Amino acid sequence: MTIEDRDDANVITHALAKDTLSRLRDKHTEQVAFRKGLVKLGRIAGYEVIDGAMDTEYVTIETPLTETTGERVKGLDDVVIINVLRAATPFVEGLLKAFPRAKQGVISAGRDEEAGMNESGEFPITVDYVKLPDIREEDTVIVADPMLATGSTMCTVLGAVLDDQPNPENLFVLSAVSAPDGLLRVSEAYPEADLLTVSIDDHLDENGYIIPGLGDAGDRAFRTK
Repeated sequence: MTIEDRDDANVITHALAKDTLSRLRDKHTEQVAFRKGLVKLGRIAGYEVIDGAMDTEYVTIETPLTETTGERVKGLDDVVIINVLRAATPFVEGLLKAFPRAKQGVISAGRDEEAGMNESGEFPITVDYVKLPDIREEDTVIVADPMLATGSTMCTVLGAVLDDQPNPENLFVLSAVSAPDGLLRVSEAYPEADLLTVSIDDHLDENGYIIPGLGDAGDRAFRTK
């Protein structure tokens, strides 16, 4: 198993995930390579979710030569992936390689940078668009956002995802890099969510950015700055 329990979060320790994240952190990694890296990381993370949280079942298989017993993953058709626009788009593209039949939801949510971070370390969050599929109790729900900084955005997103919906069997908050403050905030607000990340970084700076982080994932992926 390449997932380690670190108190408020579970950390993906797969060597290829760490290698990919290191390349994403590098300021010299240009746009195309950065997007491809997020896709790759999403795919690896998806496989880790399958390996760590989904059961298998024995099935009878007829090979060209004989009958044998094999194993198949249960619940691959019962997956809902929530894309937190916009930085999560390539990240979700990778997840869909692991879960090609997943239902998808989209939430456009972002923090108000002009308002700034308050004394509690939170930002006001603006939600511009929400389109979600129905969630069932047997579903595995993955809410994907490459950056979990203060946790303000993720708490708002989870509120929208779970509003008037049954609690799913598995609920994952998936990120590439996370800050301790954000992990604590989300875990306290939504203890039913399993927080899964590739790295727990050192801290947040005075502007609420993750240090060492990887910069603005959306700007780097879409070349908007």
